[in-house]
Amino acid sequence: MILVFGKTGQVATELQTHAPKARFLSRTEADLSDPAACAAAIEALKPTAVINAAAYTAVDAAETEERLAQVINGNAPGAMAQACADLGIPLVHLSTDYVFDGSGQTSWKPGDPTGPLGVYGRTKLAGEEAIRATGCRHVILRTSWVFSAHGSNFVKTMLRLSESRNALSIVDDQIGGPTPAAAIAQSCLRLVEALQDGQRGGTYHYAGSPAVSWKGFARETFAAAQRDVVVRGIPTSEYPTAARRPLNSRLDCTSLQADFGIGMPEWKPALTEVVKKLIA
Repeated sequence: MILVFGKTGQVATELQTHAPKARFLSRTEADLSDPAACAAAIEALKPTAVINAAAYTAVDAAETEERLAQVINGNAPGAMAQACADLGIPLVHLSTDYVFDGSGQTSWKPGDPTGPLGVYGRTKLAGEEAIRATGCRHVILRTSWVFSAHGSNFVKTMLRLSESRNALSIVDDQIGGPTPAAAIAQSCLRLVEALQDGQRGGTYHYAGSPAVSWKGFARETFAAAQRDVVVRGIPTSEYPTAARRPLNSRLDCTSLQADFGIGMPEWKPALTEVVKKLIA
């Protein structure tokens, strides 16, 4: 039995479709603000593998809630990993492009130096380091710009705004790879299977192709929805937020393809399907 931390998030929701026999723990069943309870859940249920699809993801709010973000994103994954190490079972953990500083224009490789710009990235990096320190069999899967028909995400925000506005100003100097939550869920399950078969893990990247700006992603969203919205590009400096965002979120996913045969998903077909669901 696979144990999944998370139940209502984008990836956790997709995992329920692709792995209906897995056990999913909601916040009331395993609160990540209590790392010991997370470890206890693993020890009590004795699963064959664990997927951590839960996190503190409110990037701007994290700037004023660093202690809570650290416990959820840093301490809890470490506690899960230690429990997995003790039971000899693998862990697949989702991380983020925000562990990098977003400089340059080259796609980030898993081994590149990290340099998070804000609390969210720092606490997610702390979680990665805590997992590695336990020595448990694991894959840390860094992903970016997750979207689906569930939860909160950029696509849903754009569609909501387009219901009352026919022109929007969207950041065009942040570049990344939109990633379908369904594809992440399927990849997590393939990684669990590979780890259970004895394959070595490590840190990997998984993001959609091709790279695009938020402006470009917005335009594709409106095209899929057949909505006539004028999208004007603006620099990040014209859209101030509490937390700094990386400008370059391109992720090099070649090692995931080489080691596990998992290629980068094309996000445009997935976007079309997601928009159809949301409009319906």
